[in-house]
Amino acid sequence: MAVSVRLDPVIEAKLAQQANLLGITKSDFIKDAIERVLGMKNPAALLREVRSNGKLGRRDASADVSRLMKAKLRAQRPD
Repeated sequence: MAVSVRLDPVIEAKLAQQANLLGITKSDFIKDAIERVLGMKNPAALLREVRSNGKLGRRDASADVSRLMKAKLRAQRPD
């Protein structure tokens, strides 16, 4: 169902900016916000669900990010 809403120009500009930063459409941004306000989408419940499905990724991934990133950059650009 299509719904039309008039927005203040400042709000519309912020909407466009945030949607662009997230890489989604303004329509998707608005739908997500409405679902959260209506209690149809709960980010905390989604996080619990994702975490309950077992291990995600490598446990040591954040421990040596700096060293791994430096090695990767040096490999791309040996001086």
